[in-house]
Amino acid sequence: MHTLWNLFKKYQAVISYLFFGGLTTLINIGAFAWLNLYMNYQLATALAWLISVIFAFITNKLWVFNSKSMAWKVFFWETLTFFFFRLLSLGVDELIMFVGVSLLSGNALIVKIIDNVVVVVINYFFSKWIIFKK
Repeated sequence: MHTLWNLFKKYQAVISYLFFGGLTTLINIGAFAWLNLYMNYQLATALAWLISVIFAFITNKLWVFNSKSMAWKVFFWETLTFFFFRLLSLGVDELIMFVGVSLLSGNALIVKIIDNVVVVVINYFFSKWIIFKK
């Protein structure tokens, strides 16, 4: 039991990121699937991104990387860098969707699921090493 607790504490950020990243992914895919019924897949991707990024910022700040500071400078830096790097990953997101759907004629929802795996990994490294670094 003690060893399990030590392992959890050692990898707590990764475990939390995978949990909340999974929820963020579900929000992203669910929002995309619903929005894609009513609009172009590229616009649906962008709007689903916005919804999921707001959720991800809150969960990453408070529970994944335990950045409790609400000091103006810290909060501004985290918000600015989080959204900047998420915009970069949105570019990757849109590129994968364009290649998968427009060029390869793949199913938009399946491509979106594959796309999210790539984006989650990229976002973890941005968050851990740049945005919420200790």
